[in-house]
Amino acid sequence: MFAGLDFVQIIASFVVMISVTATLYVVVTPLFERDGLKDRMKNVALERDRIRQRERARLAGDGKNSRKNLRGTQPTARMKELTDRFNLQATINDASVKTRLAQAGFRGPGPIYKYALARVFAPPALFVAALFYSAVIIKQPFGLALLIAAVFGAIGYYVPNIYLKNTITKRQKSIGRAWPDALDLMLICVEAGMSVEVAMQRVADEIGVQSGDLAEELTLTTAELSYLQERRAAYENLARRTGMENVKNVVMALIQAERYGTPVAKALRAMADDNREARMQEAEKKAASLPPKLTVPMIVFFLPVLFVIIMAPAIMQVMDLTGG
Repeated sequence: MFAGLDFVQIIASFVVMISVTATLYVVVTPLFERDGLKDRMKNVALERDRIRQRERARLAGDGKNSRKNLRGTQPTARMKELTDRFNLQATINDASVKTRLAQAGFRGPGPIYKYALARVFAPPALFVAALFYSAVIIKQPFGLALLIAAVFGAIGYYVPNIYLKNTITKRQKSIGRAWPDALDLMLICVEAGMSVEVAMQRVADEIGVQSGDLAEELTLTTAELSYLQERRAAYENLARRTGMENVKNVVMALIQAERYGTPVAKALRAMADDNREARMQEAEKKAASLPPKLTVPMIVFFLPVLFVIIMAPAIMQVMDLTGG
């Protein structure tokens, strides 16, 4: 076949054939390729819609969901009527009251109405109950019973605030204990390639055993990230609802990472290290405060018993000798 051709012509023919084939491949192949970027963006949009529908269904709740209280409660017609009659709109529209109720885990407009009505009805209710108990049950003089009832009525004005403060403190303690572990789990998920929304949802599913309050907050943040126009608002809402400094620091780190394009995993790693160190320092602080706290109980309860055990035999022997 190649008898009439010299070696140079054979090499030139192969080079031309390879060049033509490569040219045809470069020109024709893009005509048959699909746009991978458009497919990926379409998949992201579909996944975003699925997350939005799932989280709205989760917020709606059906009685079987363990986080059904994310919906909040609605005020009844009777509650609205009472608030209008006593002119409590200032308390209901107070932003600080709404923030404190959110930090306590009470969502929706219903708890705001209950809080406003409790501040009105708690003092007279405690006044009447204390007066009845003092004057009728234990039969105190009417003047003394009236004084005791007045004291309890004054205390009743602060009962809603005390209850709300205790609930906030208890909830923040529950979130604070689980927050470093949640950051570690979120860091693992993000470094594995998950988005922040999916990572938060996965962490919420796992952390619920340790802290149901934190699981609810992360679930609500995931829902807000899926349908709010600005992701910054969802992060800021998380910080506002918790009212905790370590959560605010993580939120600011996430906001800055998304704003300036820095890796989210890097920010989460730094925040996770800081929170673990802070938790260890808190544990060391509590351990260091135990000896001073144990001093008074030991003096009051242990030393008298110790003295009795040590001195009782000697006292009994002296009494026997004296009596003999």
